[in-house]
Amino acid sequence: MIRLVIADDHAIVREGLKRIVGDAADLQVEAEAADGNEVMAIVREREFDVLVTDLSMPGRSGMELIKLVKSERPKLRILVLSMHQETQYAVRAIKSGASGYLTKESAPGQLVQAIRKIAAGGAYISTEVAEQLALGAMPGGEKPPHEALSDREFEVFRQLVAGSSVTEIAANLKLSVKTVSTHKSNLMQKLAIANQSDLVRYAMRHGLG
Repeated sequence: MIRLVIADDHAIVREGLKRIVGDAADLQVEAEAADGNEVMAIVREREFDVLVTDLSMPGRSGMELIKLVKSERPKLRILVLSMHQETQYAVRAIKSGASGYLTKESAPGQLVQAIRKIAAGGAYISTEVAEQLALGAMPGGEKPPHEALSDREFEVFRQLVAGSSVTEIAANLKLSVKTVSTHKSNLMQKLAIANQSDLVRYAMRHGLG
């Protein structure tokens, strides 16, 4: 039996996922979480095999949450289930410690297949993500500027492009406005971008919008 924990801040998504895996005799949902703090509490208190988690939840989320989970439970397998289709998110998730990446638009059968594969020790990623990981491991390859962003800077970048203000991002990430402003300044400098409009155009040009 493969024991699962499902983490997503939307109850309707969690219910849908539980129904999908409920049809598989070898999968069992042990617990569910609505934010990063709940995930960490479950990680510390419960025994299970696979964490199925969204990238965007209140508090700790995304790459930070993946790294934190892996630091406490190195052998725990993590499957990211995200609304982001962009390869960049998947590559960062895998580099942070996830074993698989699926978009929420994937077929239900893919979810079950992915869980089984990573629980058995494998990885579940697209051909495009595998290619990006391989290219990233090669010396001398020229990388786009956004790959130089830290995970936190990339998260701030993502939310800025989505239209969130610095104050809103600070609340979402449980950071001070000053800290988010610093991240914004640093990422704009790394991308050689002067204003919000250029930031949005950069995201669209690189498929990150």
